[in-house]
Amino acid sequence: MGKVYLVGAGPGAPDLLTLRAARLLGEADIVFYDALVHPDTLKLATKARLVDVGKRNGKASTEQRFTNRALVEAAKSHAVVVRLKGGDPMIFGRAQEELDALAAAGIECDVVPGITAAHAASASLGVSLTRRGLSRNVAFVTPRAGEGQSPVEWLAVASAADTIALYMASTQAHAVATDLIAAGRTPDTPAVFIENASLPSERRVVTTLQALRSGPTPSFEGPAILLVGEVFRELSLSVMEHEAELRLAVTERCQAKSA
Repeated sequence: MGKVYLVGAGPGAPDLLTLRAARLLGEADIVFYDALVHPDTLKLATKARLVDVGKRNGKASTEQRFTNRALVEAAKSHAVVVRLKGGDPMIFGRAQEELDALAAAGIECDVVPGITAAHAASASLGVSLTRRGLSRNVAFVTPRAGEGQSPVEWLAVASAADTIALYMASTQAHAVATDLIAAGRTPDTPAVFIENASLPSERRVVTTLQALRSGPTPSFEGPAILLVGEVFRELSLSVMEHEAELRLAVTERCQAKSA
């Protein structure tokens, strides 16, 4: 029997891989990788066979039971099997299902942590998820339930936290904002979407719960995480001031032309 490694690929940027993750990719005989893993990260697996087992919402995806079975079979004929997961394997990465399947088959497995999206987004924004006197706890939640599963009871946990990191919530922004306000969050609570955190294509949408509840839902091509909390108040005010300055500049130009 070979050994399986559940490896975190991080939020996207290849140079955010851990040294252990990079070493194991170079040693791997076969790599089962997620849909969002960066192509340059896959290039580190110089001698491995690459197998796409990615999942994307609304698109054709590999069923989890197939991935579990494929990992077990691969370990029977390969010494080093890498299961490369976006972000951190243990944060909304279905790692436990794969760990259980491997344990049931008697296959040894190690987990190599990766940087999760909330940490990458926080670092990119330059805003700490915790702050003395303002935010002493953070909740990592997702409102999305898998096919055939009961609705996720995320609201009680989220409403009790100072800062909230919502994974896989971009298509449910209106409902999320409505629920959080109903649970006691003020409508002007800052909210920030970060798409493709850590990559050159990163995009930010700085808004509020009220705007998400009453306005159009932002659309994203890449993975986006929603961060909510008072720690983002200064960022929100800065964006508002910048937008006000732009509006003033446009008004002044229009007045100069008409004069």
